[in-house]
Amino acid sequence: MREVALREVFGETLVELGERYPNLLVLDGDLANSTKADRFEAAFPERFLEMGIAEQNLVGVAAGLAHLGFIPWLSSFTVFFTHRAADPLRMLVAQTHANVKIGAAYSGLLTGYTGKTHQDVEDLAIMRAMPDMVVLAPLDAVEARAMMHWATAYEGPVYLRLARDPSPVVLPEDYAFTPGQILTLREGKDVALVGTGVQTARLLEARDLLAKAGIEAGVFHVGSLKPLDEAALVDALGPYRVVFTAEEHSIYGGLGGLVAEVLGENDPKPVHRIGIEDRWGESAPNDWLLEHYGLSAKKVAERVLKEVKA
Repeated sequence: MREVALREVFGETLVELGERYPNLLVLDGDLANSTKADRFEAAFPERFLEMGIAEQNLVGVAAGLAHLGFIPWLSSFTVFFTHRAADPLRMLVAQTHANVKIGAAYSGLLTGYTGKTHQDVEDLAIMRAMPDMVVLAPLDAVEARAMMHWATAYEGPVYLRLARDPSPVVLPEDYAFTPGQILTLREGKDVALVGTGVQTARLLEARDLLAKAGIEAGVFHVGSLKPLDEAALVDALGPYRVVFTAEEHSIYGGLGGLVAEVLGENDPKPVHRIGIEDRWGESAPNDWLLEHYGLSAKKVAERVLKEVKA
């Protein structure tokens, strides 16, 4: 299966959008060569603003530019937005409904040996709880591009979670993004596997492993954590007696919490949350990290089999 890094899509799509929207600007936190926003800089140098290692100021400037009629796309690492710049995002962007788009790169565990200082596995909980903030986590390159086009046309703040390294392209090229939607990637009858971001692709692999053990799993993708079509989620998971969520994020406040909240209020059933269990990250190769934190396809399948046979 073809693999593409979401940061490559981010850079390429910014150029596409720059050609379409003359009022689109990119503000970067001195990381454009890592986030690939430098492609926009090469194409539109007069619309690229290098703000330095100062994300709080970057967000403040973006809010001001948005209120002047520009469409600012922000480029930096996830952890610097959701932690270092949490206050200006809350006060200047979310509370004023500023038309600011946050390109949050290097999310999750797989951040190129940066370790726990740069691995952000709390961002979905922080941003999902922030009123008036749209929260998106694309499955692959196709969805990332579609989400960026939608976000640019949307009037208001959007948080886009982007992984660093290449991941499988799952969706067809003609895929159309709809906010709130639940994607059914595979049907099943025994258990439901629900993912977000690039973790969903690993669930497709886990499904194949479970099939060999006689477990038929349905696979669902929640790319739009906020807004969310709660009725569609309840309907999709209705036929399954047990649900497993998996995310490259803390088990607190992210996808697992979201699914448990919705089902708890509408269709109570066991929900097992697979993710980072109240621990910090480590600096290590990607495959080791996924195994260590139980997020590889093999580890997810083992967890499902353990719970199902308990």
